Amino acid sequence: MLVGLRKPCLADLHAARRKRARLSDRSPTTILACLPPLYIAMNNPAELFDASRRRLFRGRLLRWFGRHARELPWRGTRDPYAVWLSEIMLQQTQVATVVGYYKRFLSRFPTVGALARADEQEVLRLWEGLGYYRRARQFHQAARIVVAEHGGQFPRDVETVRRLPGIGRYTAGAILSIAFDVRLPIVEANTRRLLSRLAAYRGDPASGGGERLLWHFAELLLPRKRTGRFNQAMMELGGGICMPQKPRCEQCPVATLCEARRLGLQADIPRPKPPAALTPRREAAVLLRRRGRVLLLRCPDGGRWAGLWDFPRVALECEKPAERRRELAEKVRDLTGVAIEPGELLHTIRHGVTRYRITLECYAARCLSLGSPPDGATLKWLRADELAQYPLSTTGRKLARLASAAHRAQRTTPATAPCPPATGGAWLRRRRW
Repeated sequence: MLVGLRKPCLADLHAARRKRARLSDRSPTTILACLPPLYIAMNNPAELFDASRRRLFRGRLLRWFGRHARELPWRGTRDPYAVWLSEIMLQQTQVATVVGYYKRFLSRFPTVGALARADEQEVLRLWEGLGYYRRARQFHQAARIVVAEHGGQFPRDVETVRRLPGIGRYTAGAILSIAFDVRLPIVEANTRRLLSRLAAYRGDPASGGGERLLWHFAELLLPRKRTGRFNQAMMELGGGICMPQKPRCEQCPVATLCEARRLGLQADIPRPKPPAALTPRREAAVLLRRRGRVLLLRCPDGGRWAGLWDFPRVALECEKPAERRRELAEKVRDLTGVAIEPGELLHTIRHGVTRYRITLECYAARCLSLGSPPDGATLKWLRADELAQYPLSTTGRKLARLASAAHRAQRTTPATAPCPPATGGAWLRRRRW
């Protein structure tokens, strides 16, 4: 604890920073020995959280968790497969979104063996809408490794676990601590923020030095037993109380142990990241029909939505309508080998992918001739009722619904009915392709 230390002035902070810069090539122990006591306390959690304070922290946290823990479908089980599935799904995804997907996935693939035997397309179809589809493919690959190399038993050695596709240090620690009570720390978005505030760490928690410090702090706080429950309590506290904006300090069971709150810095810690610059991007997709079927192609490995299927989709650069139609026809031919005549615009979808803000224009198109697809391209002409069987991105599924609506409209329109002039959705409802 910071007992008997005066409040630092600005000159103290600048002097310490200059000294740290001169010592940047020395070992952490040497650097700490040369820093003022204030900086040792602020950057070495062991100086802040001695044994008695750590015991107090653990007790308060676990008692709070016992009273306030949310009832979630993956809590209450120590089945490593179920824990593993929940941790993969929860990566960069909110709990409320995951619950339904978790239940459906576990119902269809209740064991690691069932998942290992499954076709990847079925796995991706169940994952559809959850995003970050690489997680699903790696989870499927790792399940096959567990069955083939470990007899279907999830390994308990952390290094062996970390060699599985899609499993890093955090995920390995979460699975092993929750399923087997292995004494391993975890640091993810919620606990990183919590640990930074507890230690009043003002540096960048995502930097190399920040990561090392916070992982050390997380390990320091671990109890000898019930590690999995403790780790879940840390994530619950970080996610529900120690919020990124407006933390609920008045409801926090360890508020009196938090250095950021004592210093009045909880709103400034961790250091906020600068907002990512979004790059506008225009794309076009075509609903290309031929003999009552629409064209899909499989997204190649290494690209966006690898393993999923999509309607022919290309980036557009031309601004003028006539030039844009010509560009669309050329790029679709290069992508699929099919010569097309673009029709009118059916729908526009605006969405974001990583750092791009995308405007997606969906066009009807008529097939003029079939050519040879590029090497490695996988294409399929499908009936509208077959689209539901193929895994698509969120925007791809919206386009599939457009195609299905057009197919139903065609079936209900009398063969002799004229095609009235219309645009947009009216064209979609009335026109016969």
